[in-house]
Amino acid sequence: MSGSSSGDRGTTPEHEADEVLGVRKVATPPAVRARSTLTRVDYEDTFLVRTAPSDRTAEQWARTMLEGAPTTRRHMLTAGWTALGLRLALTRSEASVLGWTVRQRTPDVLLLGADGRLGLSGELLFERLGDDRLRFATFVRLDNPVARRTWAAVEPRHVEVVRDLLTRIACAHRRPLEHTGGPG
Repeated sequence: MSGSSSGDRGTTPEHEADEVLGVRKVATPPAVRARSTLTRVDYEDTFLVRTAPSDRTAEQWARTMLEGAPTTRRHMLTAGWTALGLRLALTRSEASVLGWTVRQRTPDVLLLGADGRLGLSGELLFERLGDDRLRFATFVRLDNPVARRTWAAVEPRHVEVVRDLLTRIACAHRRPLEHTGGPG
């Protein structure tokens, strides 16, 4: 029903690095899960990202994370999503972000969705929390045994890619270090 619970709040070196860089995997709150429009959520994960103070909207963060990724990463993402059977929009527009259709849009919340041809459908939630944090959640519906097996195989890579994308925006948009008054 949810993402793997092992390691969600662990103290492995990977998770310690996440904390330093401002990215943290957390349990999905019920109110966040309720934002999904999927008829059923079979997998979910949620990350919090600390950033420098910004007035960016949730949509601007989504476009920065997905459309602002390096070209090779964008191609890898769309190829992976297509291989999973997700139906992506073919043209760039205000109605989509890197192929994912906008399902809900406010300044603080952007919900993107992609229905699947092979029994796997998904949603990506971007939620601005104040001016210096972003919540990112993934929701997946798995409609058949093939979709369940496929997702089980790709889920570890999904988490790795999400961490990488979020770390990239956290580093690019992080709080400047405070000067402590030492020499210099």
